Amino acid sequence: MGNPLRTAQDRRLPRIPEPCALVIFGVTGDLSRKKLIPAVYDLANRGLLPPGFVVLGFARRDWGDGDFESLALEAAKKGARTPWREDVWQRLASQFQFVPGSFDDDAAFDHLAATLDDLRERNGIPGNAAFYFSIPPAAFPLVLNQLARTGMADNAKSGGWRRVVVEKPFGNDLQTAIALNQLVDEVFTPQDVYRIDHYLGKETVQNILALRFANSLFEPVWNSKYVDSVQITMAEDVGIGTRAAFYDASGAARDVLQNHLLQLLALVGMEEPTSFDPQEVRAEKLKVLKAISLPKDISKGSVRGQYLQGWVAGERAVGYLEEKNIPSDSTTETYVAVRLGIQNRRWAEVPFFVRVGKRMPRRVTEIAILFKRAPHLPFDPADVEMLGHNQLVIRVQPDEGVVLKFGSKVPGTTMEVRDIAMDFQYGEAFTESSPEAYERLVLDVLVGDRTLFPDAAEVEQSWRVIDPLEAAWADTKPEPYRAGEWGPRASDEMLAREGRAWRRA
Repeated sequence: MGNPLRTAQDRRLPRIPEPCALVIFGVTGDLSRKKLIPAVYDLANRGLLPPGFVVLGFARRDWGDGDFESLALEAAKKGARTPWREDVWQRLASQFQFVPGSFDDDAAFDHLAATLDDLRERNGIPGNAAFYFSIPPAAFPLVLNQLARTGMADNAKSGGWRRVVVEKPFGNDLQTAIALNQLVDEVFTPQDVYRIDHYLGKETVQNILALRFANSLFEPVWNSKYVDSVQITMAEDVGIGTRAAFYDASGAARDVLQNHLLQLLALVGMEEPTSFDPQEVRAEKLKVLKAISLPKDISKGSVRGQYLQGWVAGERAVGYLEEKNIPSDSTTETYVAVRLGIQNRRWAEVPFFVRVGKRMPRRVTEIAILFKRAPHLPFDPADVEMLGHNQLVIRVQPDEGVVLKFGSKVPGTTMEVRDIAMDFQYGEAFTESSPEAYERLVLDVLVGDRTLFPDAAEVEQSWRVIDPLEAAWADTKPEPYRAGEWGPRASDEMLAREGRAWRRA
């Protein structure tokens, strides 16, 4: 029974899930150790998990519960955001269980189903379970079919709710995405499917909605009358790490542009929803994704790049073709820049320049709204030669915050105007540190809030943007750029042809 004194609009009390189990497939992998287990500990430390909460690990290891607890302890201590509290850990660790087995092992899945049934009586969990797919995308169908065979995905049979969390990439193109959507919606009901994009769990990404719709300052100029262009940049200073097999088969466009960056573009471009109901927010994002237009000439309106050896942060970096397990003749891109448009009244003729790359000078993700220059400047040209576009820059990571750049007179006897910046940083403005993205998203899954999770239509529409780009690039080689540079020279030339330049991130 719910609290009769609490309404859905009351945000003063934290959202705490019902008693439930979190089943993590691939629990020994990097994602689980670096993100999921620390997120679970941090949620427990903040008092946001119910007393009847169990973590079930499933992986191909000959382990018992004690081995799993040891791995989880090391992962939680290394990755926890909140202070370490032994009493919290002991309560949480007592609810860890491990089920060994491979994804084609019927007996292992039967054991998993029996374990979940036991928890209903022993731990007071009324059949509630979320299944987290921390596994390679190729294994999704196998695990989904096992969950269907055993009835673990069936809400009615379990006596509670059953939800599934699927990590990106969701498919490899439109055709595979549609097939996977159909399979997962057949095994689970569509409202119980959570397609996770961890970027949407970041506080600064969610702040885009607050910045736009909670203030009257920005929305009146958030359109083609005042905006010259929009730049969305996601730069990483690292290489591909241990992801060689996956990355070489995917590339930057499929790995990041299809999900993270198109979701950011949708949040920047969307109309105001009537409420923050998940269906309303998704409907507005989908309208933007459907309105995206590709360059008429993709060869001129996009650039693919691949990093060569160079220097990043004072350290020698090998080229992509010298990375371990990468074929020496690979044509996979590690950098993509593309000019997109949004064909609606708000954004007509406003270019959206989107770029993503590895082995860049530094790690940064930001959205820059560049405004048109003032229509009449009663200044001598020399007075304003240091004046650029007014800019509103939303820094997603690592220095989360918002920067507003505008012109101001330089103190002195002459009328000289140059750019200055007003800088808001989350870390300075708020005493509480921002939760890690996976904290928010795991909690949302357990309480059943789908606002920050793209649905099948959004995923498929994103692939309709990417597939024509991939087709146009099929027989081309990526442009080279040195590690430690901001991408190929052709990327700068793409903007220079329109009299624009990339913002220095």
